[in-house]
Amino acid sequence: MDSGAGGGGNSLPSGPDGVKRKVCYFYDPEVGNYYYGQGHPMKPHRIRMTHALLAHYGLLQNMQVLKPFPARDRDLCRFHADDYVSFLRSITPETQQDQLRQLKRFNVGEDCPVFDGLYSFCQTYAGGSVGGAVKLSHGHCDIAINWAGGLHHAKKCEASGFCYVNDIVLAILELLKQHERVLYVDIDIHHGDGVEEAFYTTDRVMTVSFHKFGDYFPGTGDIRDIGYGKGKYYSLNVPLDDGIDDESYHFLFKPIIGKVMEIFRPGAVVLQCGADSLSGDRLGCFNLSIKGHAECVRFMRSFNVPLLLLGGGGYTIRNVARCWCYETGVALGVEVDDKMPQHEYYEYFGPDYTLHVAPSNMENKNSRPLLDEIRAKLLDYLSKLQHAPSVQFQERPPDSELPEADEDEDEDDDDRDGTWEVDFDKLSSRVKREMVEPELKDLEGQKANAENARGFNTAAEETTCAKALDVDSFSVDEPSVKVEQENVNKPVD
Repeated sequence: MDSGAGGGGNSLPSGPDGVKRKVCYFYDPEVGNYYYGQGHPMKPHRIRMTHALLAHYGLLQNMQVLKPFPARDRDLCRFHADDYVSFLRSITPETQQDQLRQLKRFNVGEDCPVFDGLYSFCQTYAGGSVGGAVKLSHGHCDIAINWAGGLHHAKKCEASGFCYVNDIVLAILELLKQHERVLYVDIDIHHGDGVEEAFYTTDRVMTVSFHKFGDYFPGTGDIRDIGYGKGKYYSLNVPLDDGIDDESYHFLFKPIIGKVMEIFRPGAVVLQCGADSLSGDRLGCFNLSIKGHAECVRFMRSFNVPLLLLGGGGYTIRNVARCWCYETGVALGVEVDDKMPQHEYYEYFGPDYTLHVAPSNMENKNSRPLLDEIRAKLLDYLSKLQHAPSVQFQERPPDSELPEADEDEDEDDDDRDGTWEVDFDKLSSRVKREMVEPELKDLEGQKANAENARGFNTAAEETTCAKALDVDSFSVDEPSVKVEQENVNKPVD
């Protein structure tokens, strides 16, 4: 067992932030071919553009580049409902007209369209995130990166906000097999509702989301939403307004995350780096520079705790590629040149062909008194957590070695990586719902319709689609999942 951020276990040796980290980078060359449809803002092509920048900046040679092994049905069913996964596997653009009732039930069709290869897309991006978690848990890297992941809105049995499978929840569940506590931090402009919801009642996962709040998708993430039961104060929400800039963002981010790291002392951190919080995003309304966004990565890296970096939102795709390229450099401890090298997508980056983009002059609606109030409130919540919780595993999986990929070995050996299956049928299905409990009465002003907004209003849903996981009741099977299909030693584009 690790002993958290303060040293020991899987924590990295202390030292200056410039110390090199071993980085694993997951990328499937097919990912850029998936297409949500004409006019849809989510474009997987941005992952291919990011990869091209990494190749031409020479960053790939500093990392172990891995092609993720596609997540299997049973991997996805560690969190998602069996019938939902079965639906995703079977639905096609040709058959969707015959399944209108199922489409509505699983919230697929509008924001989350059916497109060619939908299920293999889900398998690919989820496989990268789970594979990254496995690599971290076995000490084979200090930082793992999957820019195709970070789809934080997907729920146990429904798609939401362009997200079908919640790769983040699956990765955190993998990390929980080796770590007593995992921290999830979300800097996407949208609230990380699917991840918060999954871990709302546990003290083993702390979720911290910085997001636009107020008449904005998904509508959740009030500062008063703090977790429930054992999970009370283990969900933190930082509600922000339009136009927030680098200085204001870090006025909140650094003291809050610094205090979280001090008190919660996670064994591993998952950082969702949604780039729709950048200035000029097609769907966003924040005013962060790429350096300001990346400063969050730099800050998390400085704690020397195993770190999983994931993508997420981001809809001005040239800026998404710029951002994730720069943040890969931050992970590696390499400062990349602002002047962009020639590459196959060079024309996207005109007229200046630089990596960095100046923020706009939009108004920052986050006043200093408002920021002071948010910071004080969240630090007060954290003061109620006296120390890292002492959590015992119900069953602890045996230590297992993950063999490194060998170019000479058979890459189709399906038992290579030694991760464990989790039987979700044995998870206690505690539902995340605001029951009339004395301890919740202190959340003054809690809106009566909050339950409806979060979808906790039908008994049928409570029984068939439990929202929160009791992560203390894991049972584990023998090792079986394969981490990655192959090493990719040269640019695959």
